[in-house]
Amino acid sequence: MPDTNSNNRPTHRLYTVNGESDNARWTDIGVAWATRDGKGFTLSLNALPLNGRVVMRVNDSKEERKGRR
Repeated sequence: MPDTNSNNRPTHRLYTVNGESDNARWTDIGVAWATRDGKGFTLSLNALPLNGRVVMRVNDSKEERKGRR
């Protein structure tokens, strides 16, 4: 069973991405963290995309995310 206690903070953020390159629109849709056995991830989604793609990125600081987009 995955470890979902408060000590296991999310290590990744989930985005749905529509478009390509500079025209891509990234929407934050959730978080992910490694399971206790290290063989998978637990996903906590706030939304499900109907189109586009889902991208999982390392959870970095807000300042770094702002600079990326």
